[in-house]
Amino acid sequence: MAAVNTLIKLRMASEHAPRIPEVTAHLVDAGGKRLRPMLTLAAARMCGYTGPYHIHLAATVEFIHTATLLHDDVVDASDQRRGRPTANLLWDNQSTILVGDYLFARAFQLMVETGNLRVLDILANASATIAEGEVLQLSAAQDVTTTEEIYFRVIRGKTAALFSAAMEVGAVIAQKDDKTVQALSNYGDALGISFQIVDDLLDYTGTEATGKNIGDDFRERKLTLPVIKAIAAADASELAFWTKCISKGTQDEGDLEHALRLMNSHNALKDTHTQALYWAEKAKAALDVLPEHEFKPMLMDLSNYVVSRVN
Repeated sequence: MAAVNTLIKLRMASEHAPRIPEVTAHLVDAGGKRLRPMLTLAAARMCGYTGPYHIHLAATVEFIHTATLLHDDVVDASDQRRGRPTANLLWDNQSTILVGDYLFARAFQLMVETGNLRVLDILANASATIAEGEVLQLSAAQDVTTTEEIYFRVIRGKTAALFSAAMEVGAVIAQKDDKTVQALSNYGDALGISFQIVDDLLDYTGTEATGKNIGDDFRERKLTLPVIKAIAAADASELAFWTKCISKGTQDEGDLEHALRLMNSHNALKDTHTQALYWAEKAKAALDVLPEHEFKPMLMDLSNYVVSRVN
């Protein structure tokens, strides 16, 4: 990861626009788990790759991820990310959006340097899928008729697509067979789904240590899995409450606490956790077809870590 971090710092520089590295460094230096680039490195090493371009691809994946976070914070009007003020709060929306665009461009420059058109195709498709997922989430926002099917389509687009692509390009750059590429892609897809479910669950169950502001999704009127499950089980009076808070945006003091009571009464939080566990197990199962390797247990443990954040 040290080589990846060095390349990230080198490529986020700008000779003519000093605000670019300022904004980027604010988010990159805040920490984060670096899960996605780590997946690319692990996949490449598992597949026996000995060249230099897995570093480029890991940095590419992190640039794409960071760009989407910058854009998300503007769309969501967020004021905190990773326990720190967001870039749009410290600077402005215009700078944040444009720096995100710059990082996307940098990501594509890094992809091209690998000289591998299949890698470019995978990451270009993932970038389009991420944007599509975000737009779908916007169109489904504040609609209490949103189903679990739509929710999973959203998170498979906005989150799992990059997890999957991160694994896939690691195998492709190593010129592995289609069976191996597909297995690693499937692992990333399932891991990304589990990760996002847990992230949405933490919005209602997390602590300060998780870096989440409890209830942000509720205040932003997002239809995440815990809420969708509670609405599906709601009676007429409960549905009226959700319609008031989510569809109409009329939220009063104590509404978040009432929402939590409703979710608990219908086991929505517990059932959401069960779904996260299911996808984590599915991620591990995807690795069964691969030969033993020192990184294979690490990927197994990563699936366990993703769901352990709830405990």
